[in-house]
Amino acid sequence: MQPQADPFIVPICHEQIEVLYQDESLLLINKPSGLLSLSGKHPLNIDSVHYRLVKEYPTATLLHRLDFGTSGVMLVALNKAVNSALTKQFQAQSIRKTYTAILHGHLPKESGIIDAPIAKGDFPLQIISKEKGKQALTHYEVLAFDEAETEEGELELTTRVLFSPRSGRTHQLRIHSQFIGHPILGCDLYASDDAFFMAQRLMLHATSLTFTHPVSGERINFVVPCPF
Repeated sequence: MQPQADPFIVPICHEQIEVLYQDESLLLINKPSGLLSLSGKHPLNIDSVHYRLVKEYPTATLLHRLDFGTSGVMLVALNKAVNSALTKQFQAQSIRKTYTAILHGHLPKESGIIDAPIAKGDFPLQIISKEKGKQALTHYEVLAFDEAETEEGELELTTRVLFSPRSGRTHQLRIHSQFIGHPILGCDLYASDDAFFMAQRLMLHATSLTFTHPVSGERINFVVPCPF
């Protein structure tokens, strides 16, 4: 019998979760990069957004997740009724999110739509598959061009973009960026070695989230400035 590979143990995250807004129904938080959304199966991977929040907010439930390396705004329900109402908004795609990312290379167009269906690959990877995948749409807008240093000290071109996903597939922005030939810097799963080593973290940040408050009915747009 072949020995099982050692599980991935996440590094300790010393940054704190920032509570941006709270009322009796919900929280809006700023998740730091390098923190799991939910605790992993391995006991050494217990630290997570949920693990930390329930110590102070015992009824807190996560409505969505951000990847381990992704920072930015998250919406958290504080009771079952609010969880149900906001889950329906996610399912109806009435909750809008934007993300800031830095991609490898220069994108040739100022904006565009990436239409590439996503399916499960060998864990933890996702794949683009017209036969097996579910529809996934991502709108992007170029914000700026720049350069970043490679591991060898050379400068390579980069593009800062604003992503507006129209669906919520696992790893959607990361694999869509790879699909168009411009992976996100610092991405351990879908970037080339050059693009991975050009950043100290995954250069992906959840910048804004727009939703309808399930109690007041107010349409709320929350923006968390990009830290990079």
